[in-house]
Amino acid sequence: MDYTAGIDVGSTYTKCVILSSEGELISHSLAPTGFKLTEVAEKTLNDCIEKASLNREDIRYLISTGFGRHQVNGKDIAITDLTASARGANFCFADTRTVLDIGGQTMKASRLDDLAKVQSFRLNDKCAAGTGAFLEKTAFYMGYTTEDVGALLSTSREDVSISGVCAVFAESEVINHLSQGTAPADIMQGAITSLISRSIQLMKRVRAEPGFTLVGGLLRFSTMVDDIQEKLGAKVNVPKGDLVQFTSALGAAVLGHHRLKKLGKGGGLSVSSIAA
Repeated sequence: MDYTAGIDVGSTYTKCVILSSEGELISHSLAPTGFKLTEVAEKTLNDCIEKASLNREDIRYLISTGFGRHQVNGKDIAITDLTASARGANFCFADTRTVLDIGGQTMKASRLDDLAKVQSFRLNDKCAAGTGAFLEKTAFYMGYTTEDVGALLSTSREDVSISGVCAVFAESEVINHLSQGTAPADIMQGAITSLISRSIQLMKRVRAEPGFTLVGGLLRFSTMVDDIQEKLGAKVNVPKGDLVQFTSALGAAVLGHHRLKKLGKGGGLSVSSIAA
């Protein structure tokens, strides 16, 4: 049995996945990235190996991705997060043609060809207002954590306008709403609506095509998925459970099996049923 590993050193969290040549997700691990990138990458990989009851030598190929991909020791190659998320999304959903990835510090939209290669992509402006960091700050101002966001959204009755194109101005709007006695749940829904509006615009800029797959930590919130689907007027794919946060790491592990096959060191990868 051949095993590969993908490590996604993201700006907020570092994720690791171990994948078998049968397309089975053997184990996965997540840890806050912090500022010691090499150490956290090693930690998540070791956690994955331990969970899978494997040895380091059992990992035939290791690919790193994410903003800290070059800080991973022992990697065979490093790839961009655009390539990794494209591979991961396609592995989960073969019909993927457009990927929207909303992470802690970035929002990315990309359009793929039928071989899961990125044909066009756009990133959010260099501002936290289009990322998960904005939601985290919004929650913080209201005395909540990101873990509280899902429950908070479930009690919202309406969303309030948060139109600031800059995180600083948007935060001022949040504070103003609080001072007027607006319900925290409605403010949070307004922040989500603002993010969704930005994401739709980003997808339009890459000329998004049906076969929409949504990935990234923020897509854990079902209300966000539902709203994006409504705005697009089309069904969207979302990896099940917490896999939505591990799509780039998964894509790196998938590419590892393709590299093994290309090098004549492995038998390729079976068709996935991970997200079925």
